[in-house]
Amino acid sequence: MRHSFLLLGAFLINTVMAQTPQTGIFTNSEDIGNPKNQGSAVYNKADQSYNIKGAGYNIWFERDEFHYLFKKLKGDFILTANFKFEGKGKEAHRKTGWMIRWTKDEKSPHISAVIHGDGLTVMQWRNSEGAAMRDPQDEIFAKDSSYSVVQVERAGKTIIMRAAKEGKPFDVIGSHEMDNMPDEVLAGMFVCSHNPDVTEEIIAWNVRIDTPVPDNYNPGRDAFLGCRLETMNVFDGKRMVIYEKAGRFEAPNWMPDGKKLLFNMDGLLYKIPVEGGRLEQLNTGFAKANNNDHGISFNGKLLAISCQREGMPGGGSTVYVLPLKGGTPKMVTENTPSYWHGWNPNNKEVVYVAQRNGKNIYNIYRNSINGGKEVALTDIGQGEHVDGCEYSPDGRYIYYNGSHTGNMQLWRMRPDGTGKEQLTFDDFRNWFPHISPDGKWIAFISFPPDIEKNAHPSYKRVLLRIMPADGGAPKVIAYLYGGQGTINVPSWSPDSKHIAFVSNSTR
Repeated sequence: MRHSFLLLGAFLINTVMAQTPQTGIFTNSEDIGNPKNQGSAVYNKADQSYNIKGAGYNIWFERDEFHYLFKKLKGDFILTANFKFEGKGKEAHRKTGWMIRWTKDEKSPHISAVIHGDGLTVMQWRNSEGAAMRDPQDEIFAKDSSYSVVQVERAGKTIIMRAAKEGKPFDVIGSHEMDNMPDEVLAGMFVCSHNPDVTEEIIAWNVRIDTPVPDNYNPGRDAFLGCRLETMNVFDGKRMVIYEKAGRFEAPNWMPDGKKLLFNMDGLLYKIPVEGGRLEQLNTGFAKANNNDHGISFNGKLLAISCQREGMPGGGSTVYVLPLKGGTPKMVTENTPSYWHGWNPNNKEVVYVAQRNGKNIYNIYRNSINGGKEVALTDIGQGEHVDGCEYSPDGRYIYYNGSHTGNMQLWRMRPDGTGKEQLTFDDFRNWFPHISPDGKWIAFISFPPDIEKNAHPSYKRVLLRIMPADGGAPKVIAYLYGGQGTINVPSWSPDSKHIAFVSNSTR
């Protein structure tokens, strides 16, 4: 069976015009309603962006004229992209955004998440064929002039529109139930000039089509979603998909030479060039049940892994160390379960989270890579949780996430466990702080507030954010469908400009 989730860059060369069979992740590029000026769409493989041109009198009243880049989708889905108009334009009400449409007929019912040329950001819809469009002023919707990221989610018959300003979480713009919406619809991006004599152009990037798991999804029973390995420039937010698979893989590390990524898949570790390409299995000897907690020493010579050991308590996760070039692992933690998370800059010690003494509580421990007596750095109570422990490059702090004050937030402490300091203070569940090699930034994942405070599940609408390493206001750098396995381990590039992560979907 062919899986249609393959995205951005896996299809053909740059393509254009309506007769093109494939334009990026979309299958059709067509004018709707016979506009006077022909539109077009181009997929730019080099940066995985889209340029779309379109004309048309409007998307309004009983019929529409515009250019549409779309594909057929069934069931529930999430559409997300950054949008930007090219140039000042001619009409304040030129339009772009996401559209879900029943057919290609100019009078078709549809619902759209729209950014106008003057910044108005609203939902608009036509309930039935040839009916008048609903004016968003008839409903209570938030409107703003500075949104640049638009997301549309289909959940049954309900369509939810979210939009985000640069660096901010999503705002819910509105939701509407479309009772007559068929299971299979057309979904994609559009451009309308609002003037039949004018052609307008937009650029869209970070374009993703995701399939959420159903509400009754059971990770122990149901199949995994597909995965995308992505890299991102943290300062301009542009993402690149470099590898995809129908099954599960997780947790990329950036290799010290900056040229390859390391990630776990099916119990093994693999390397891949940062631009994508052939996978290369890393020799981990007898360790063939590796999980998503692994990372590279500061001197670039050693690799710490967490591997399941049969017959041991708590699933048997054990911390080992081996040469980064591959070899036979050496045990660090005799007791289990133990999950590696950070290297000491002295390259002689590691920090990890572990359960000890039969207690169902995880604490942070430090130990020599030669083994010996481990040192507990936290001693939390029932109902609390700590995780994601990682040294700063100067060795002054260990950063981690903990629920000491009720919610899961980012913290740091001295290497001896004293001087605990809270760094984030919002409603998100914040996990896995990763410090940039230059020591200036923290990259981390934020789960929605409605999940259990000590959980970090798969398959959620999550945010990747950065903030100054000494504390400050977090900034959103990516909106994605992911969670467990997305960014569990240090994933910064050596130049402190990029991170790598995993997102999920079946599309």
